[in-house]
Amino acid sequence: MKTTTSRADLLKTIANQEQDWDIIVIGGGITGAGILLEAARRGLKVLLVEQKDFAWGTSSRSSKLVHGGLRYIKEGKFLLTRDSVRERQQLMQAAAGLVEPQSFAFADYQGRKPGRWMFAIGLVIYDFLAGLRGKHYFSAQDFQMLAPHIPTADLKGGSCYLDAKTDDARLVLRVLQEARAAGAIALNYLAVKSVTYENEQATGIILLDVLNMQEYQIKAKVIINATGAWADDLRQQQGASARLRPLRGSHLLIPAWRLPVAQAVSLMHPRDGRPIFVYPWEGVSLVGTTDVDHSDDMQQETAITAHEVAYLMEAMDFQFPQLQLKLDDIIASYAGIRPVIDTGKADPSKEGRDHAIWLEKGLLTVTGGKLTTFRLIAQDALKHIAHLFPSHQSDQKVSNLFARPSDLANEKQLNHTQKSRLQGHYGESAAEIVQIAQDGELDFIPGTLTMWVELRWAARHEAVEHLQDLMLRRTRLGLLVRQGGLALLPRIRAICQPELKWNDERWENEQSDYLQLWSKYYALPDKSSIPEWRNLRQSI
Repeated sequence: MKTTTSRADLLKTIANQEQDWDIIVIGGGITGAGILLEAARRGLKVLLVEQKDFAWGTSSRSSKLVHGGLRYIKEGKFLLTRDSVRERQQLMQAAAGLVEPQSFAFADYQGRKPGRWMFAIGLVIYDFLAGLRGKHYFSAQDFQMLAPHIPTADLKGGSCYLDAKTDDARLVLRVLQEARAAGAIALNYLAVKSVTYENEQATGIILLDVLNMQEYQIKAKVIINATGAWADDLRQQQGASARLRPLRGSHLLIPAWRLPVAQAVSLMHPRDGRPIFVYPWEGVSLVGTTDVDHSDDMQQETAITAHEVAYLMEAMDFQFPQLQLKLDDIIASYAGIRPVIDTGKADPSKEGRDHAIWLEKGLLTVTGGKLTTFRLIAQDALKHIAHLFPSHQSDQKVSNLFARPSDLANEKQLNHTQKSRLQGHYGESAAEIVQIAQDGELDFIPGTLTMWVELRWAARHEAVEHLQDLMLRRTRLGLLVRQGGLALLPRIRAICQPELKWNDERWENEQSDYLQLWSKYYALPDKSSIPEWRNLRQSI
């Protein structure tokens, strides 16, 4: 059975190192996790530290799409699209059950852009770059079968194409799991107070354990700043100028029975022509996304605004008028900050999504880019420092993306969906999760695709330090169940409190803190502040 090294023992390890680390990665999102994995597989001695929880930032609040970037074809970014679709295909194969195919449907209405033929050309190029071929266009009658509840007036037909979706936080955790298996260490709630310099070159960091306020000073040959939208913070400590434009993307989650979609449905927003989507995710329907400048405190949680709620609901009412969706239908919301390089464009959506790497006084900053291409971004970062490690493998061709998951063929009590989920989410640990399940814990939690046993496993093995870690990132129950999963908390407590070794007072404090956090950042804003979106449509 799996044994997990305690946090205290890991801290002793980093404090008592006789030799410097090869690489210290700052940031526990998908970019940092990807660099950690690629470096560890090359035999490098590597440590990752995260000031909050793993995937606390953008990597748990993305649109959760592993896509090739169809819109980049229109911008002429064929190489970016090629790389993205190839990585998408590899992820679907290597992490089946975690990265899953998702068909998108785009209706073709008389007089609406982009029009059938322009869209068809883009899809042919899109599939060609991925090495795929398939039928894209469907008659109006057939398209209504693929995307029911859409308006039929002026409907000429529609196009379908393939992309993929994931649980973004679980993807980060799977990458971290693989990195640890390769010898890396990753610690959450370990903040970098400052980067230390010698002769104008970064040589180490001063760390603060935010759980007990103890400090550590450690050194490394290379310090990598992989803090995403927060990357300018460390850069500005050494006098560099800000180069990022934080953009907020907000989303809504609605019960599948109220917004039933078998395919992902894409549309252009009737107000500004921006792409909007809704697709089935983890048992609910996910609606996104906005793209607006974010000027609030970056150290605090991000939340959807009243105008963003109205904007997304306006799009859903435009595409699904007969459903008559209401605010009370919304289960939860979330908002994330995208790390986008600032080029001064007036429209935030026009800013590029390419990643950037800057080496400044020995601090290597890696930021921007897409969830889909995290592995290529990591490989690019390591290329910049390969000359410092000549005895290690600098070739970017490193074996399989993920290790083969444990075999569940003989687990007769599991159906295909359960097996696929456990293997995709937990890889080599899948069989052990089945073994620790108690009565009824292999069942799905009602209204979700999460099994009760996943809570037990997370509490036992996945560095849960606060209840919010468990509800918002190890599982996504805080997004999938009304009131942040309040009705589930008694059973969750029975499963997890003994595993976490929290006393009653600790559990009750954690529960109170979590529910306050959820109400402030994941519930809707005051409903009286949300504009009536149907009036907005009538004013167009």
